[in-house]
Amino acid sequence: MEFNEKLQQLRKNKGLTQEELAQEIFVSRTAVSKWESGRGYPNIDSLKELAKFFSVTIDELISPDEIITAAKEEKQELIGDYTSLLCHVLDIFTALLLFIPVFGNGADKQSVSLFALSDTQPWIKIAYAVIIGLTVLNGICGIIISRFDRPLWSKHRLITGIALSVIACLLFIITRQPYAGIFCFAILIIKGWMLFRRKA
Repeated sequence: MEFNEKLQQLRKNKGLTQEELAQEIFVSRTAVSKWESGRGYPNIDSLKELAKFFSVTIDELISPDEIITAAKEEKQELIGDYTSLLCHVLDIFTALLLFIPVFGNGADKQSVSLFALSDTQPWIKIAYAVIIGLTVLNGICGIIISRFDRPLWSKHRLITGIALSVIACLLFIITRQPYAGIFCFAILIIKGWMLFRRKA
């Protein structure tokens, strides 16, 4: 019998719903649902809690092959979580563009911060501030969402972060602000490299 079938049987024998079992072992209901449908395995800590709660050994609960699969899945999930977190931190890091002197100003293109930029049309300054603000906000939301068990939401934040970085790069390059463009391009390259490594 597979782990998901054993778990379902043990839960039903105790007369518990997925929600009640989740509360007993301190996980989300979606985690229990995922395990019972065979779409994943619990991590080692959750396995211990399940074995203790149902008064069985871990060996009775899950086969050695399934443990290996679970460990691989846990490792991949952990790598994905760290990659997402670093991408969101890089989004927040974009806030430095508000303060560091990377914008060319005046005929001699003296480097100034965004707030000191005076030789640019107001709507362009507003566009800079908006794209930087949205990118930072996306990073903050991504970090908050990563605390919940919502992989789809987290994936949307990653995609949005990449899109905002591309838009920021293009905006700064089109408006002839090469240093700000290079800064955003470097962040985009780092994010792309991390996401590529995660898939490999």
